[in-house]
Amino acid sequence: MVRWLATLSRYDQLWFCWCCARSQRFQRHSWIRLVSRSGDGYCYALIAFLLSATAPESGGSFSLALAIGFSIEIPLFIAIKRCLKRPRPYQTLSITSVIQAHDQFSFPSGHTTAAFLFAGIASSFYPAWTPLWITWASMVGISRVLLGVHYPGDIGAGAILGTTLAYLALLFTN
Repeated sequence: MVRWLATLSRYDQLWFCWCCARSQRFQRHSWIRLVSRSGDGYCYALIAFLLSATAPESGGSFSLALAIGFSIEIPLFIAIKRCLKRPRPYQTLSITSVIQAHDQFSFPSGHTTAAFLFAGIASSFYPAWTPLWITWASMVGISRVLLGVHYPGDIGAGAILGTTLAYLALLFTN
């Protein structure tokens, strides 16, 4: 099992290096940082408030689903990170990241997990905007690779975890 994980990690590192070599011009743009920062926690609260204010009939259920989802997501992804202790790309590879991450470990991406959690729940309550939610969540994940703080596998795991947690939160609220 450990050998399988080591092989997977090696391919993830190669894929990261391939992505970084082809994306250096994007790393200099401030909009990449802005996309990444849109995945910070306070942005979810602001967007939820605005959506609830514009559609009060579903605002309470939407806010409840988000509260349930994030109350599970935050401790879960922290526990996974502390258990697996995967170092960030700039800690193991000879690269310089554009930003420094808030915590030490890489797997899974907390920003991506939260973005896909939010996108999944928002898509359920505001289905006409589903392409926007999914595109935005994907861009948050991609920005984390471009900024040098996550491997592509961290993003994939975050997307799966966030989507699964959105589904569970919606089950609890229905």
